[in-house]
Parts: sequence; structure tokens; C-alpha cells
Amino acid sequence: MTAQHPVRGDVAVLVPAAGLGTRLGGGTPKALRILAGESLLSHAVRRVAAAPSVGYVVVAAPPEDPGAVGPLPGPVTVVPGGATRQASVAAALAAVPDEYQIILIHDAARALAPTRLVEAVAAAVRAGWDAVIPVLPVVDTIKEVTASGTVVGTVDRSVLRVVQTPQGFRRAVLAAAHAAATDDHTDDAGMVEKLGVRVHIVAGDEAAFKITRPVDLVLAEALLAGTLLS
Repeated sequence: MTAQHPVRGDVAVLVPAAGLGTRLGGGTPKALRILAGESLLSHAVRRVAAAPSVGYVVVAAPPEDPGAVGPLPGPVTVVPGGATRQASVAAALAAVPDEYQIILIHDAARALAPTRLVEAVAAAVRAGWDAVIPVLPVVDTIKEVTASGTVVGTVDRSVLRVVQTPQGFRRAVLAAAHAAATDDHTDDAGMVEKLGVRVHIVAGDEAAFKITRPVDLVLAEALLAGTLLS
């Protein structure tokens, strides 16, 4: 694959933000939970929009009240999301102007994902890969168990990776995956895999952890209070 020089503003980022996120509690859509005075969505949008490659951002908001996302940093298009993450991504993709052929999809719950990660994923798509995901090694021992709670064996973690976002795609590939989907998916790369498309990996970032539980909010607040993020 031939590397190319980055072109500022050739990437559109889709941020599905309609999910409730029951594990985080509170009854508020997860993306709108407050972290250090701002919503998780606001933190996430600020970071992706700061990436030099990003020229367009679309947020798929709670369909019952799209205005609930409030003011967001930078120029952002807000569309009503769907009943599922997949439907929200499809609605956001439909709102992207035709000139953007590199699409990144980012979870608002990964509110502290740094700009450098956005650039790394975008660069890999620009270099010729149809689908790109950031990953981290699995550091814990993984056991395969039965439904009754008996250990079957130990999984070789050297071939396993933890997947993060943003995930990047050539627009035509992502659109084809959505058109071909016959069931619901929560992972966009998984949809693309079903087309037989090879998915490339790049190094993930510890700061891009998913804020899912109350303790994750505490960790995120500690990180924001320190000097670990850029």
C-alpha cells in the first residue's frame, strides 16, 4: 500500500449518541452524562474535531429529543438517531456530504480518546486500507467456561486484542456493509468483516477507554485533573 500525505479536512466523523447506557446509571443517555462540567459527548466531539484530518462531524442524538445534546464545540451537524446503534450510524452517514470518502465512527463513551488516535486511524484508511480499528493487547488471563461455571481451558491471549474507537472506513465499504446487514450489529468492523473485507489494526491508546460504569467516570475525572492527556 502506498502512503500518501495527509490532506486536511478529508475525514467525516460519525458519533452515535442515542444510547441510554444503563450500566452507567442515572437514567440519562450515556453520552449526555456529565464529566468535569461537560457531557461525555462534548468531550468526545472536541477531541475528534481538533484532529487536522477531520472536516465534518455528525452526531446522532436521542431521537425523542435531538436538542438534548445542547451546544457542542465546533461546527457539528446533529441528526436524530435510531433505536439501535446501527440505525444511528446509518442516519449519521446519510447526513455526510458526498465529498467525504473517509468515514470514522467514534463512541461518545470514549470521551478522552486523543486526537493522535483519530489521526492514526485516518492515515491508515488514507493509505489504502478499507477498514481500520485501533486495538490494545489483552493483559488479563482469559478463561473459557461453561454455563455451569466450570473452566474449559485458558485462551491464548497473544492472538486477542481489545477494540477501541474511532474505527475508520472507506465510505463505499461502510455503506455496503449497512446495506447488506440482515441483523443488528454493535461493532461496525464486524459488519464489514461479513463482506469479506480485511480489517487493518493500528495501536490503540489507553486514554480511549470506554466510560461504561460509575467507576469509569471517577477514573476519567482523575485523568482530566492530571497531565496525562494531550
